[in-house]
Amino acid sequence: MESSVSSPISCFPLQIKAGRSTAINNQFQRVVVTGIGAFTPLGLDMASTWENLVAGKSGIDRITLFDAAKMETKIAGEVKGFDPGNYINRKDIRRMDRFAQLAVAAGYQTVKNADLKINSANQDDIGVFIGSGIGGLTTMFEQAKVLIEKGPDRVSPFLAPMMISDIAAAQISIALGVKGPNMCMTSACSSGSDAIGAAYEFIRYGNSNVMIAGGTEAIINPLGITAFNALKALSTRNDEPQKASRPFDKERDGFIISEGAVALVLEGLEHALNRGANILAEIIGYGATADSFHVTQPLESGEGAARAMLLAMKRACIRPEEIDYINAHGTSTQLNDAMETRAIKTALGEYAYKVPVSSTKSMTGHLIGCAGAIEPAICINTILKDIIPPTINLDNPDPACDLDYVPHVARKAKVDVALTNSFGFGGHNSVLILKRYSEA
Repeated sequence: MESSVSSPISCFPLQIKAGRSTAINNQFQRVVVTGIGAFTPLGLDMASTWENLVAGKSGIDRITLFDAAKMETKIAGEVKGFDPGNYINRKDIRRMDRFAQLAVAAGYQTVKNADLKINSANQDDIGVFIGSGIGGLTTMFEQAKVLIEKGPDRVSPFLAPMMISDIAAAQISIALGVKGPNMCMTSACSSGSDAIGAAYEFIRYGNSNVMIAGGTEAIINPLGITAFNALKALSTRNDEPQKASRPFDKERDGFIISEGAVALVLEGLEHALNRGANILAEIIGYGATADSFHVTQPLESGEGAARAMLLAMKRACIRPEEIDYINAHGTSTQLNDAMETRAIKTALGEYAYKVPVSSTKSMTGHLIGCAGAIEPAICINTILKDIIPPTINLDNPDPACDLDYVPHVARKAKVDVALTNSFGFGGHNSVLILKRYSEA
């Protein structure tokens, strides 16, 4: 193919058996997902989000969170109907940026979905890894205006804890009363994927039994929109919001900023079985690489992205032919979509033309630091439901993007193994592989 990236001819013995691991005997825990919490432009939980994805509905619309009349881009993917008061008391709401409010709500929802009871007996062994690419940008923007217009003595004392990216993970820990490892992964649009990948590794090596992992972002404000407009990265198809995100289409003109939070409950298999948890899927591979090329442009050949896919497959001990579905990063930008197509061809060889690939960003928009969290959750539902969500708005396929992108309509298909790509500014490439759970 187009790169000299090597094929995965050997694998790391990462999934040997359940049970606490030791580095000495090279036995690792299997890691499963038992809960999903989701607040997205398509719904206030995973069930409604999934229903709209399968129906091919777009969550993109005119911006309502602020007056966007002067913006070059006037559309985004907002979480409609979100009421933080359903999860957080009024005083704490005022002390949290929206990205943290969404994260706490997703934390509560995923724990409930997993039927995970948290108490003094297990709270020390439950950790939180939440990715966010930007953090509390709305609070930062609003308080910067206060500083300029009213002076430094009027700036909120809560500015610092509201704007820092790690506060979402911290607020989940405080809200749920969990005392295990707690941190934020920040790797631009790979942040959510890397948070899940790090949590997976943490459990796999026996450092914890349970992790709440995912991503959150809420940057639909004048500064956030202007910043990406200045890069010419956003679509300006303002008159057709639902058609604006069009990955792999010849007429794509940029991505759509969206907001949301998604959190998963990850557990060691033995722990999940011992408590009788409903196992949704198993995580079997994680690969992360760097392009080492440019701060915003992806490496045109896709070499870095291909290496991440190959590394994830190697660690999962699977061949390309075992992958049943790829959830693409698929941003709807000219550079990313062509690069990702090349990367998939490099990593999978001729099989790239046989595996279904779809970009659910065509419906959700780009959740930035949460993109790498919502898309593994979508893969889990694809495995559970045997339905592949479509790539909508693919009306005029780009000749450079010539794979099977499941255009327009969802497809029934048995999916046992799904791979999901996340790529971010700075050359971050992160890949997760999930599979249908079985005892063997």
